Amino acid sequence: MMSGKTKNIEKYDLEAAMKRLDEVVALMSRENVSLEESLALYEEGVALVRHCNEKLDVAQRKINELKMTDDGEIVAEPFDASGIGE
Repeated sequence: MMSGKTKNIEKYDLEAAMKRLDEVVALMSRENVSLEESLALYEEGVALVRHCNEKLDVAQRKINELKMTDDGEIVAEPFDASGIGE
């Protein structure tokens, strides 16, 4: 079951989704949040994380790395992100 807020997440670009995710985390950190509100915020947060991951996956597929071949030709190859952040 998706709430009204999670249905609208698809309209967010990456930056807006990340900003909203920060807001959700801040709201959940408050001491006076009811259980019902916490669950709704958690649901929205999970949906935002999924949306951000999808946006990042699309961006990663678009990134190409330029390499020079042995004969001096420059070619675009898929970007290999393995090892980043390790």
